[in-house]
Amino acid sequence: MKRTMKLSVIMVAALTLVITGCSSTASQPGATPAPKPDTKVDKVKLTMGSWRTEDKEAYEKIIKEFQSKNPNIEIEFKPTKNTEYNTLLNTSLQTGSAPDIIHLRPYAPGIALADGGYLEPLDSVKGMDVFSKSALSAATGKDGKVYGVPTVFSSTQIFYNKKLFKKFNIEEPKTWDDLIKAADTLKQNKVTPFAFGSKEGWILSLTHGALGPAIYGGTDYVNKVTTGQTNLKSKEFTDSVQMMQDLTKYFPENYVGLSMDDMRNLFVTEQAGMMVMGDWEVAVMKKMNPDLDMDLFAVPNAAAGKATVTTWVDGSFGVNKESKGKKEAMKFIEFMTSKEFGTLVANELKKPSTIPGVQSNDPIVTKISTLANTVSTPYMFVIHFNGGNPTSKSIFEQLLQGMYLGKETPAKVTEELQKSVDSWFKPAAK
Repeated sequence: MKRTMKLSVIMVAALTLVITGCSSTASQPGATPAPKPDTKVDKVKLTMGSWRTEDKEAYEKIIKEFQSKNPNIEIEFKPTKNTEYNTLLNTSLQTGSAPDIIHLRPYAPGIALADGGYLEPLDSVKGMDVFSKSALSAATGKDGKVYGVPTVFSSTQIFYNKKLFKKFNIEEPKTWDDLIKAADTLKQNKVTPFAFGSKEGWILSLTHGALGPAIYGGTDYVNKVTTGQTNLKSKEFTDSVQMMQDLTKYFPENYVGLSMDDMRNLFVTEQAGMMVMGDWEVAVMKKMNPDLDMDLFAVPNAAAGKATVTTWVDGSFGVNKESKGKKEAMKFIEFMTSKEFGTLVANELKKPSTIPGVQSNDPIVTKISTLANTVSTPYMFVIHFNGGNPTSKSIFEQLLQGMYLGKETPAKVTEELQKSVDSWFKPAAK
């Protein structure tokens, strides 16, 4: 009996040693380490939509910087052609296939998406307080909430070829008469004065938005129109449309069939001496022709007033309310409020950042920023008259195309345009 008990004790002790040994092998010299728990974090994939196909390479660099600190978030920048963007975006929102991060057209179109319930409010995002109220107004809904983070300011001015100006002894124009003399000199020397085309309607409203203030009186006139003190049938505005017609003798042959691509090609290949265009073309043109010696100037006033550049917030980025990666999308939105992002935008996109204090390493972008901060006037048809269905901006573009085809007079353009505005616009209180 005693012998049996002894054996039992020995067996229990031996078994205990085996169990203890097995459980402590990881701490024994030469023992195989116990496997560590899997700490790998799955990547969240987001899509980022835009109408800016030209910005693809720049945004891929910007996204790469973000991902270096947020390796679990993968973002694909998927732009579509600008003339097709609105239709494709609206369709994708209806079908539930819209991007996680949405590039919002500035002011009325973007605000309409917010009011339609398609976007997530961004007021609680850290860093949103860095932007001015006017910048945030480009994507502020009727409920007073902010639905888009403004990324860049846009500015329209006149770009010119410094080599051609020097060759023909043309000084940078300071008055409207100087501008017309420069155009005459270029034409006399078989150089197209203005790279221009009326095939795409947005080019027409943009060109008028840049040059028109020199004729109708800039910001003072805009304030009078928006407060009901005058309207678009006024002599001042009609004269600005007449100016658009008067400039046709300085346009390329067959300009009615030319697109933005054609205009750009004329300028970068030095067949045209000037081009009225937005600052976003700086990066594109420099890439196409690194040797292009170009500069820019503000549009001279026809009445001896201050020269102007036309500015606005050129789009904001919002978050799709139905995004499955909403938390990660908000993380990127927060990144877009940082000076790091602003600096990347200024240097990669060659555009003025909406973030105060950001500097660019490009002298042309710096010049644009300086002009925008000192002699800017609002792009009236983007900020104030981009409402209605169809929008008054699009009606204006169609009417200008009709004028260039000989179907409309300047007076008829302004008469029909005012009818469109009257159908939806209510002047602000004086």
